[in-house]
Amino acid sequence: MTALGKVVRTTAFKLSAIYIAVFSIFAVSFVLYISYSANVLLNDQIRATIAAEIRGLAEQGRTGGIAAIFQTIEERSHQPGASLYLITDVNGRILTGNISQVPADIFERSGIGPITVTYERNIGEGSRHVAMVQVLRLPGGFWMLVGRDIGEHEQFREIIGRALAWAAALMIGLAVLSWFFVSRRVLKRIDSVSDTSRRIVAGDLSGRLEVTGTGDEFDRLAESLNAMLARIEHLLYGLKDVSDNIAHDLKTPLTRLRSRVEGVLAGPADIDTYRDALESTIEESDHLIKTFNALLMIARTEAGSADGAMSEVEAGAIVRDVAELYEPVAEEEGGDLTVSVSEPITLKASRELLGQALANLIDNALKYAKGDAGRPLKIVVSSAREGGDLVLRVADNGVGVPEADRERVLQRFVRLEASRSQSGSGLGLSLVAAVARLHHGTIELGDNHPGLVVTIRLPIETV
Repeated sequence: MTALGKVVRTTAFKLSAIYIAVFSIFAVSFVLYISYSANVLLNDQIRATIAAEIRGLAEQGRTGGIAAIFQTIEERSHQPGASLYLITDVNGRILTGNISQVPADIFERSGIGPITVTYERNIGEGSRHVAMVQVLRLPGGFWMLVGRDIGEHEQFREIIGRALAWAAALMIGLAVLSWFFVSRRVLKRIDSVSDTSRRIVAGDLSGRLEVTGTGDEFDRLAESLNAMLARIEHLLYGLKDVSDNIAHDLKTPLTRLRSRVEGVLAGPADIDTYRDALESTIEESDHLIKTFNALLMIARTEAGSADGAMSEVEAGAIVRDVAELYEPVAEEEGGDLTVSVSEPITLKASRELLGQALANLIDNALKYAKGDAGRPLKIVVSSAREGGDLVLRVADNGVGVPEADRERVLQRFVRLEASRSQSGSGLGLSLVAAVARLHHGTIELGDNHPGLVVTIRLPIETV
């Protein structure tokens, strides 16, 4: 396909051609209407002037006879800007007036209304003019002609015609010029989209569409597509991280599980040894199943298809129910679990997921936020309204999380405990973050002086 063919096939060219055609038809029709209306108006004025002249001469004839008409025409013929007058005898010889020559057959059209003819004003001048005249038969066989020169009228029509031609040429030229710049801009933006698409298809997920800042439809489309690409990039990198973490964190327990079974089978046959090995295998398998279930829940939550439909729930009731389950555990650990609910707050959310998120935070506090020696662990679970948001907080007085690691611990399989002495898979906070995103909220880890405070902020009206 040639470059010209490529341009002609573009939507910009087709739209520009349609606009040019429509605008040209409108402009030409408008100018023709103005020209026609002006022509009709001028003709009516000339006819009215001729009729007035004839009435005036007729009045002179009634009072003074044919001689008064001759005298009146003689006087008016020499006035500046005078109308056209002519009186001839029966043989066509000019007796008076300001016209030297008219067509020979003009007197044959008398009484049929104003007609358009050519004439010469002065004898021998050689130039012919155009006039609208009325021919009348006078008593005694005389012929009288009264009219007005319409040369200016014709000049006006010529000016309108030239203006129309120049306007049409100018419109087409400006339209082509506008199309050239508009099509270049449109094609440039489309080429930018094509280049970015090719980069993304080639594997560069960081590619984004150009946003010029003009706020036009291309910028709005680019912003929407960039948001979609950012979300796809986040999900793909999340999938890659999950794959890497599964390969790293689940390979070890599976290998340990196999080695334990293999070691038992290689040893002497003993029922008690086999039973211990099977119980240990079941325990390890349960841990792996919980890990996969957590991964599956996180994946469903981030995809927006998690279990538990959105419904009207009361936040304080969820906080009290979850805390009630963990109060005996906290007492066994020698700690104190306190609930603080400021007021009833109703919002549209998933009761199951919010309960699971709070349970994960309390469980993490009980496992990893043990207080220093001589300082019993204290956990406070609260819900409150701050502006238009529901704020859920779980605070403890343990060792906390270093500020540099607070973003990292929200990722999958991240555990700050190097010894891994506590049970867990490092997915608890990842699930909490996914639940917050599903509800269009945020999660923030802060310092409780001492200890850690985890804040979940959810919009009440827009959830």
